[in-house]
Amino acid sequence: MSAVTTGRMPDRRPAIRGRDAASPPSRPIETEYRPAAPIDVARAVRHQQHGAHDPTMTVSGEVIWRVSRTPRGVATLALRVGRSLVRAAAWGPGAEWAIEQLPRLCGAHDDPEGFDGTRHPLIADIHHRHPDIRLGATDLVFDDLASAIFEQKVTGLQAFGAWRAVVTWYGERAPGPTPRPMFAPPADWHLIPSWAWHRAGLEPPQSRTVVRAAQRRASIERAVAGARGGDEHERILTSLPGIGPWTSAETRIRAFGDPDAVSVGDYHLCHTVGYALTGHRVDDDGMLELLEPWRGHRQRVIRLIYAGGVFEPRRGPRLHPEDHRDR
Repeated sequence: MSAVTTGRMPDRRPAIRGRDAASPPSRPIETEYRPAAPIDVARAVRHQQHGAHDPTMTVSGEVIWRVSRTPRGVATLALRVGRSLVRAAAWGPGAEWAIEQLPRLCGAHDDPEGFDGTRHPLIADIHHRHPDIRLGATDLVFDDLASAIFEQKVTGLQAFGAWRAVVTWYGERAPGPTPRPMFAPPADWHLIPSWAWHRAGLEPPQSRTVVRAAQRRASIERAVAGARGGDEHERILTSLPGIGPWTSAETRIRAFGDPDAVSVGDYHLCHTVGYALTGHRVDDDGMLELLEPWRGHRQRVIRLIYAGGVFEPRRGPRLHPEDHRDR
């Protein structure tokens, strides 16, 4: 990959809001990336989106827009994905980092070597139809950890709504000509007041876990950077108060593209895997037993199942989220 061209709106948020007013966008850093092997880049990148109204990611026409807080500052990344070419432009102080990291976001690091898709006829069929599925990685462990904590033990609608509210209120306005107002995750999660978490609809156990983790952000990032793969990442993350196997797995999937991570404890996942591979529901232990032949690539199998659209027929109404906020 080589660079071919180098080159805040009034604040509405409370207390620690007030992150940089918008200014006219500077010239972006631009690049063209040609994956060495076929990759479904759009699928790899869009897996990082937190609901349809995620303030950190949106799709406008043929362009995927993503905002992140990189180690060098906030960056806005715009991707136009073709069959064998990704055109990218990045704005902001973290633009160079975002461009350098682009191949990993697209899934270039993900090596399916050793994956046997023939062990089950359904997996073989989906893999034949989608041989280019890869797991992307953001390399931004803390913000991926925070987003996973938001999703603990609640419906997706609740988690995505709380994420949207907190990031919009306390995040930093995205640089560049985004198609709608977009925001990077907050720099100071631990300074967000308790009433704001409640107003956003996040339960106290989750907000306390985010705040405690944010107070140790630097040490978490250092420890993870020095770790060697999934088992060490798992040990580091689950040593944190309020972080269990599910949150650790979701973080490793998003931040590192871990091809073997399994989100044990997910409300739907074991049912989906069981139905796809056996035709009936199983529990977490049953799911792990079914996935064991693919150890090392268990998340890859899960991603293939979802790509194949194999879901158990719904047996009743959708779970209605509870809302304990004062009206």
